[in-house]
Amino acid sequence: MLRYAVIAALSLAFALSFAKAEGPGDIAPSGTLRVAVAVGPAASAFWTTRDPNTGKPRGVTVELARAAADKLHLPLQLVEYQSSDEIAAASSKDAWDLSFMPADVKREQFVDQGPAYVAYMSGYLVRAGSDIRSVADVDRASIRVGCIEGTSTSRTVERSLKHAKLTKFVKPEEAAELIGKGELDALAMGMGALEDLSRKLPGTKVLDEVIQSTGVVVVVPKGKATAKVWAAHFLDEAKADGTVRRALDGNGFTGDKVAP
Repeated sequence: MLRYAVIAALSLAFALSFAKAEGPGDIAPSGTLRVAVAVGPAASAFWTTRDPNTGKPRGVTVELARAAADKLHLPLQLVEYQSSDEIAAASSKDAWDLSFMPADVKREQFVDQGPAYVAYMSGYLVRAGSDIRSVADVDRASIRVGCIEGTSTSRTVERSLKHAKLTKFVKPEEAAELIGKGELDALAMGMGALEDLSRKLPGTKVLDEVIQSTGVVVVVPKGKATAKVWAAHFLDEAKADGTVRRALDGNGFTGDKVAP
């Protein structure tokens, strides 16, 4: 066992040395680090929102993107999308170099996934005045459920619901608006985003039960071996030196634990 551990350690050290030797051009060939981010109506450890003053994305992944660009000594360009699946689908179009998203088996055909920086749990937000008290109450014929198309949460919800009417929204803002108006009974998203949304929509409530749990991981387009090694090393360092913790705390997610 010791022999295999030594071989593995040497292999990793060689890979990291190789990545460093190749330089920033192999991570960001355009000379600018292009980081894909998902922009929505509520913030989480994954979702970004728009700064009301500048209109630009802000959030945890934006802070990590800046840290990555600084590490490479390159300018940063944020590339905006409406969901993690949309980011993954664009991976073959040379549109972005690095991103972060909830780990998902379906996306492995498009991106290479690295380590996680935080756990990502999904649940339900219920409209004001709803009689829904548990996840079991959601799956009834009279219940209108929304989710964001192109997310791992949407796939979990689609598999689990047998009776409720499910609507997938391309634009997260549209789903948020409808549950605020009472035209949706429940909305499935990541817990962090739902808690943020609930603060903005009086009377709504986040159910305690978790319907899905995964980790938010760093990703690069499929087949970018050097970039994959560099990204994994970057994120491990960002967890160790407090960069991830500061990004979470600075955006209000003080209760979220950094992934080991």
